[in-house]
Amino acid sequence: MADQLPQTIRDALQQRALEALEHWPVKAHEPVLMKYRENAVFRIVLEDGQFAALRLHRPGYHDETSLRSELHFMAALKLGGLDVPHPVPTSDRQSLVCLPANRHFAEQHADVVSWIDGVPLGQSGVPLAQSAEMQAEIFFRIGHGMAAMHELADDWKPPERFHRPAWDAEGLIGERPLWGRFWDCRGLSPDDTAALSALRDELRHALADANSQTLDYGLIHADLVRENVFLTGKDSNVAFIDFDDAGHGFRLFDLATTLLKNRNEPAYPAIEKALISGYRSRRALSDAALTSLPLFMVLRSLTYIGWLAERPEIPDAARRLSRYVNESLEMARKLKPAA
Repeated sequence: MADQLPQTIRDALQQRALEALEHWPVKAHEPVLMKYRENAVFRIVLEDGQFAALRLHRPGYHDETSLRSELHFMAALKLGGLDVPHPVPTSDRQSLVCLPANRHFAEQHADVVSWIDGVPLGQSGVPLAQSAEMQAEIFFRIGHGMAAMHELADDWKPPERFHRPAWDAEGLIGERPLWGRFWDCRGLSPDDTAALSALRDELRHALADANSQTLDYGLIHADLVRENVFLTGKDSNVAFIDFDDAGHGFRLFDLATTLLKNRNEPAYPAIEKALISGYRSRRALSDAALTSLPLFMVLRSLTYIGWLAERPEIPDAARRLSRYVNESLEMARKLKPAA
């Protein structure tokens, strides 16, 4: 989306990035806008010549405590050996700075994290470029890395005042879901509203039944989509980026998020098998728990409806919203025979 922004917005973001960089030891150069979604992300060059990522956080999305907590979590995972970005301190050793409001922006926070040198696994809506054999290898590594992340999270003791969002029943299908009221949002037809409202009630019961089986719960990434899995090095090792939505949640939610946008791939059965096998090569995942994976695929799919409805400025938003609704309802219909 960065290349689709009007020039006036790009210019304002560029000035805001330069304002933020006054706090970090960087080389004199123009920051390069790489991504503009929840945050504006710029590639910058540090004083030692290394690339890094400057993030201008969207005002109102996360408060200061939550942003600091994200950085603590990333640092702990990096220390544990996971290939993830780590915080880069300011010149006076701070991890986060607050930028005052101006005529273009509300008050917002900025941070800098290390650069991951690699390429995204793929792009949503575009078929994966790798061979079926390579896809299986990659998703095995993703599953193994995901399990390692969950293991490190369980072994880590967060600092005081640690706070991140909860992708629990309330965060997914409560009155105020984290990504919006998918059954009651702009752009829905009356029929869609009725169908999604009924589905929400069904899923509340289904999730309560699944949770009674003691599903694994703890800190998760919550957004391991293709764009947030980077392939690094000649052997296509994997790294995880963008912990902006990391929080407490069901571990199956991470698996479902990674699988959801790949379900139309010709090699999907092998992709799912490889991801689960990779996960199990590092961490226990019972067959009983896996019976709830289709439920979490639906829950994940529904989050995109509320998310997109709050962002009508996204190109082709109305058509995409309709597609998300249809896909979610179709996936939900397939749950019923197993219920």
